[in-house]
Amino acid sequence: MKITVLLIPLLLTFAHGVCCGAHNEQHLSTTIQKSIDLDYLLFLPREYAATTKRPWPMILFLHGSGERGKDLSKVKIYGPPKRAETETNFPFVVVSPQCPTEQWWDADALYALVQTIIKTYRVDTNRLYLTGLSMGGFGTWNMAMAYPHLFAAIAPVCGGGDAAKAATVRHIPVWVFHGVDDPAVPIRRSEQMVTALQQAGGDVRFTRYEKTGHDSWTKAYNEPELYTWFLQHSK
Repeated sequence: MKITVLLIPLLLTFAHGVCCGAHNEQHLSTTIQKSIDLDYLLFLPREYAATTKRPWPMILFLHGSGERGKDLSKVKIYGPPKRAETETNFPFVVVSPQCPTEQWWDADALYALVQTIIKTYRVDTNRLYLTGLSMGGFGTWNMAMAYPHLFAAIAPVCGGGDAAKAATVRHIPVWVFHGVDDPAVPIRRSEQMVTALQQAGGDVRFTRYEKTGHDSWTKAYNEPELYTWFLQHSK
């Protein structure tokens, strides 16, 4: 499926009364126009159609850099979308966007996608969950800090973020996964976020894997407790 959204209209307000040869105190008020164009996979639980009034928990999954492009089949290689196809009664709506080639996850674009899904499908807005691997792990931290009141729990895998902003998500339960010997994204990137969250009084778990290299996501997304843990949390 594909989403194209005009996020916000363009509005400009200019200041007047400029004097030459001196500094003038001015003010600019502006709203920037942004066009969102995303391909994504949507998974609905088997019982979705039969339960016409039931709202369902939702996972937003952000893939890594290797799955960018225009081939949506790549998005199903790892994580929740793979799990949803192999597990008979996977109890989540799963939204898996594909990041365009040579781009990075954009929090505003992801927010527009989430709002479109909420308006279109029966999603429990108190049980929205966010997870991603590698580039998507960075995207998970960034998205949660950009929209800290959107998610009930997040699970970044072998990612990292701006530790100075970690306190903005201290109210969100967080489960972090990372490989000790990760050569691509050093584990210190996750350690910095975990430490900052702990110092801010956050609710954070940290699972370290031995001998996984950069591929800590296979073990992380095969953790049966991860999905149970998600469902234990509601806003």
